[in-house]
Amino acid sequence: MKLHDLKPAQGSRATAVRKGRGTGSGLGKTAGRGHKGQGARAGGGKGPYFEGGQTPLQRRMPKRGFTNIFKKEYVVINLKQLDDRFEEGTTVTPAVLVESGLVKNVRDGIKILGNGEITKALTVKAQGFSRTAVDKITAAGGQVEVI
Repeated sequence: MKLHDLKPAQGSRATAVRKGRGTGSGLGKTAGRGHKGQGARAGGGKGPYFEGGQTPLQRRMPKRGFTNIFKKEYVVINLKQLDDRFEEGTTVTPAVLVESGLVKNVRDGIKILGNGEITKALTVKAQGFSRTAVDKITAAGGQVEVI
């Protein structure tokens, strides 16, 4: 079997209805839109939140909270991930993490958390560390540097 031999299953693909192609087609002239009115116009019809003139639900509900647009969004890495990925004596920086595929996008920075154990002495440079992560890295003989 070749790619050019592949065909969809019988009856799975319906041919599109061609509207407005003459009176003989059954959907000519008004093309199934009827005569005049909102539904006959281009772009006609109300939006998904329209409730017939009644105040829509999203406007009746009270507003709550706010969105902090200045919030820093850190990428979280656990010690177990560092221990599995890097060799003894490696200097781990955000660039190295991206290169290794552990992080896709650095965003506002990288924060190292102390989940898991670390057995190798690594020099870790990141924007943030949890207290347990700092304790475990130094106990394993590594170094911590806040960028």
